[in-house]
Amino acid sequence: MITVNNLTFNFGGQVLFKDVNLKFTPVNCYGVIGANGAGKSTFLRILCGELEPTKGEVSIPDTVRMSVLKQNHFAYDAYTVLDTIIQGNERLYEVMKQKDALYSKQDFTDEDGILASELEAEFAEMNGWEAESDASKLIQGLGLSEDMLYDTMSALKESEKVKVLLAQALFGNPDIILLDEPTNGLDIDAITWLEDFLSDYFGTVLVVSHDRHFLNDVCTNIVDIDYSGIKMYVGNYEFWYESSQLIQRMIKQQNKKNEEKIKELQSFISRFSANKSKSRQATSRRKLLDKLSIEELPASSRRYPFIGFDMEREAGKDILSVKELTKELDGVTLFKNVSFTVLKGDKIALVGNELAITNFMKVLMEETEPTSGSFKWGVSISKSYFPHDNTPYFDGCHDSILDWMRRYSKDQTETYLRGFLGRMLFSGDSIFKEVNVLSGGEKARCMFSRMMLFGSNFLLLDQPTDHLDLESITAVNNGLADFKGNIIFTSHDYEMVNTVANRIIELREDGIIDFGGTYEQFIEYKKERGLL
Repeated sequence: MITVNNLTFNFGGQVLFKDVNLKFTPVNCYGVIGANGAGKSTFLRILCGELEPTKGEVSIPDTVRMSVLKQNHFAYDAYTVLDTIIQGNERLYEVMKQKDALYSKQDFTDEDGILASELEAEFAEMNGWEAESDASKLIQGLGLSEDMLYDTMSALKESEKVKVLLAQALFGNPDIILLDEPTNGLDIDAITWLEDFLSDYFGTVLVVSHDRHFLNDVCTNIVDIDYSGIKMYVGNYEFWYESSQLIQRMIKQQNKKNEEKIKELQSFISRFSANKSKSRQATSRRKLLDKLSIEELPASSRRYPFIGFDMEREAGKDILSVKELTKELDGVTLFKNVSFTVLKGDKIALVGNELAITNFMKVLMEETEPTSGSFKWGVSISKSYFPHDNTPYFDGCHDSILDWMRRYSKDQTETYLRGFLGRMLFSGDSIFKEVNVLSGGEKARCMFSRMMLFGSNFLLLDQPTDHLDLESITAVNNGLADFKGNIIFTSHDYEMVNTVANRIIELREDGIIDFGGTYEQFIEYKKERGLL
């Protein structure tokens, strides 16, 4: 259990949160959310003792062991994979090294024998004899080979190091696990394994993540950092989001009768209480939801950018035809003999090798030539493109956001542009900021603004959710789902792929898998055929 009493933290003269009182208990997973800069990672660092609060205290029983997902991927380069994972339980690793040092002594004394006996007992009590087996199970669950256990960390790829450090955080059944963005760099299979692991975990888990599907699957509670405070709500992220939106609508419509508000809220809570969940905590969670009152639902100060795509004209019958398209790069085949036809209403998610997908989109946008094959756009098609790398649009450019947007707008008046940028959360003097110094998230919002101004009927988006916060990801998701034209896109965001796409195309070295349906249905399709 973690108890937080009257916690306040100031940073750079700003109050991130104040007078926080919370309890985190076992058999629960808490999703920590908040706008960028709200203090999510800071809060985890305070809980694990890396930072001292300005006021208040965090109480954790001495007998409780806490594990934290490390963020420095180079810190363990001198160690083997096995040693790195076992260091997730520092005391176990210390006992192992003490034992090794004792048994390697040439002048082994009686005192050494007594100490060795004590260490052996402690080692067995901590399940030390199963340490290698447990480490192997963890990395295999995350998609790595057990043959890697004795490789040095320095020899691993970045994506492999990410998985090893996650295995370290999960190793040895800690009582408390703190995870900051654990799904970053993980493939779908590894994320699914992690969801199953955490859903049935006996301890207390706190997780910061921008992955909405992950938060929905594993979280029993949402911990929201907002209004310079931290509040805890029962339910997963979807429940938090939907209820916060409902509360905001009701605040704006104060003329509604209280009885109508209560009925709407009760109906809403009942709908979520009936939702099934794979988590074993589902039953207790439903009971808590059933008891919720209006006051216990979230009101949020979050601001969501407006992302909506309107078509200036409808697409004709012919959309896009791709025939035996092949691309090689530096002697490596990225995709081969890709053939398909886009039909009206298709929203296609591309999955597979990311480099292959990026190059495929570049071919369609005529930024690079295919090695062989052809494609043809319909004469009525107008395209807007969100590239994976937007650097060429901003580097070396000293235009203000206002002037940069003016390049792409038919309406050149400052009144129109200010109104448009305001809906994209650029307001006041921020519109005069030079675009070459913008953050990744700000540049992404500029690129979405540019796309919206074109009024195209076909959108191509390559990893549009990178660098975005949860609010912007939600806005993009809603905008793409509501779009009436055609889309080809790829994203790390499971929820977006699953709710936007009605067709999945997996690019493979030997061709494609072309599947009509949602992403969840596609995963089941592959499982049934042994393709996963």
